[in-house]
Amino acid sequence: MLQDPLVRLVAEWLKHAVCPGTVPILGLSAPQGAGKTTMMAEVCGALAVEGLNAASISIDDFYLTRSEQIALAREYPKNPYLQQRGYPGTHDVGLGMSVLKALRVLSDGQSMKVPSYDRSAYQGLGDRSPESKWRVVTAPVHLIVLEGWMLGFTPIARELLSDKNLLVINRALTAYQAWHAILDGFIWLEPEDYLFVREWRVEAEERMRAEGKPCMSVDQVKAFVETFLPAYATYYPALRTQPPTKPPHLRIVIGRDRGVKIVQPTGT
Repeated sequence: MLQDPLVRLVAEWLKHAVCPGTVPILGLSAPQGAGKTTMMAEVCGALAVEGLNAASISIDDFYLTRSEQIALAREYPKNPYLQQRGYPGTHDVGLGMSVLKALRVLSDGQSMKVPSYDRSAYQGLGDRSPESKWRVVTAPVHLIVLEGWMLGFTPIARELLSDKNLLVINRALTAYQAWHAILDGFIWLEPEDYLFVREWRVEAEERMRAEGKPCMSVDQVKAFVETFLPAYATYYPALRTQPPTKPPHLRIVIGRDRGVKIVQPTGT
């Protein structure tokens, strides 16, 4: 779990980013296993104390359905990055846009269903939950936070890609610019060493196991995580130097214990 100082830092930043008369959509990017979901639950609780109703939306909830993911994997049978959920190209970007736009104009008292993704389905391979299990968001909504591990990643020059399997991923990233364009601000948590993800993701899966939920084995988790490390190495440099959204931005560097090491606001 992320430490309280980080929760307070993010909650305070989000609170001051709220503009009267509008429903801002703010992005939060953090690596797998860093505790985004847990942190956002605590942040939303902290904002509620201030009278702000925040809706936290994960890009995970817009993953392709299991059948769509299988079809994608078959289309690219030799590409290891598309054999499972996670990478750019494995989300329904259009679904995400329609949900975000609808939430932004939801009138007080109105409710709408927001998709959810069941990571435990198919022994941890995952599937979109049936609509009957989608969560309900009721207005007023003062703040929408879109969070995800690869939010903010943008295509880079083709000649910079040493891994040919990333070519299709790089092309797929173009579609995600629609999400970036709708954001009114952006926070990203950046680990001092992206290899921390290996341990964090195993810890997250072990928590699911302890809760009695179906999950991947340790070996499966490690293999799963290894496929994502090239993305961090490839796309973090551009994210660090040129965030893809309108300001304000907040870069937070965290250590192995997820503690805050550096806070770097820009465009405020």
